[in-house]
Amino acid sequence: MLRTDKALKRAVNLSLNAKVLDTARELGMNVSATVDALLAEEVRRRYWERWNADNREAIDHYNARIAREGLPLARYRNFMKDR
Repeated sequence: MLRTDKALKRAVNLSLNAKVLDTARELGMNVSATVDALLAEEVRRRYWERWNADNREAIDHYNARIAREGLPLARYRNFMKDR
């Protein structure tokens, strides 16, 4: 996914609930920063949701292979033995 933390800002027009906006301003909230952070979080969530859906077949095949054959190099993973 593209990095968004240092991306340029762009002015947009939004229509927000007037009472919520007034209350946010009374509370001293930075509305732009809050909306930006929440939108970025939702974009990340939807990006990975779509990525998982697009790659579901490959993920299922990989998980089936691991279930069938075990983890690669598992014989070298002896740090949990004798516990």
